[in-house]
Amino acid sequence: MILTLDIGNTQLSGGVFKDDKITLTFRCATTHGTSSDELGIFLRSVLRENGIDSKMISDIAVCSVVPSLNYAVTSACLKYFGIEPLMIRSGIKTGLRLRYSNPREIGADRIAAAIGASALKLENHLIVVDMGTATTVDVITKDCEYWGGAILPGINMMMHALSSGTAQLPSVEIVEPEKACGTSTVTAIQSGLYYGTLGSIRELITRFTKEVFKGEKPIIIATGGFSNLFRESGLFDRIESQLVLDGLRIALELNK
Repeated sequence: MILTLDIGNTQLSGGVFKDDKITLTFRCATTHGTSSDELGIFLRSVLRENGIDSKMISDIAVCSVVPSLNYAVTSACLKYFGIEPLMIRSGIKTGLRLRYSNPREIGADRIAAAIGASALKLENHLIVVDMGTATTVDVITKDCEYWGGAILPGINMMMHALSSGTAQLPSVEIVEPEKACGTSTVTAIQSGLYYGTLGSIRELITRFTKEVFKGEKPIIIATGGFSNLFRESGLFDRIESQLVLDGLRIALELNK
C-alpha cells in the first residue's frame, strides 16, 4: 500500500492507495512547528482507526509547500514507518518537460497536480486549476510540457483579507450566491468572492489558450478544496478532487 501526503499551508491531506486505487483519504489542519513524533503518531492512528496496519505501507510520497515541516515529516516517515519518503522537488522524474525559467521555484503541489493531470491521458492541452489556500492555474501541453501559469489568492484568503483589513466588513460563509447583485453587505461580499474568483480564472484560461495553445481549446480540470463550489459554473470540464494525491502515487512509480 502507498501513503501519499499533500502538506499545504492550511491543511494536510493524505491518501492511501492499494493496487493503484485510493482506499482512504483524510485531512487535518496544518500546524506549523509540529514535531515528527506528533506527525508520526497522527498518521499511524489514522491508519489504525481505518483498519490499516501501518506495516502494510510500502512507499510514501510527499509534496509540501511548508518547508519548515519537511524535516519533521521525513523524520516521522523514517521513525514510524521505516520508510524514507519521496519528496516532490525539482530533479525527480515527473514525466513532464518543465519549461519554467527556474524549475526549483515550482511548488511541489503544482508539480504533483500536473503529473496527475497528464496521467489522465486525455490527449489534449490541459489547464489545471487547484483551488486551495492559494488558487493556481497551470498550463500543460498535450506533449506533457509544463509551461507554468498563474497564482492568485484563494477564495478563503480573499475573505479573510476583507474582514481583517477593513473596519466594518464581516467574515462570511463562502457559498455560491443566488444572484450576482448582492442586496446586503454579506451577500455583496459573497458575490464578490465567488464571481471575482470565477472571472479571474476565466480570464486566465482565455489568455493562456491564446498565448500558449494558439487558440486550440484545452480541457479544464479543477481540483482542491474549493473546486466543488464551482461545479455548476460551467467553467470546468472535469473536477478531480484527488488529483494531487494521484500525482504523488504516479511520481513514486516513475522514481522506482
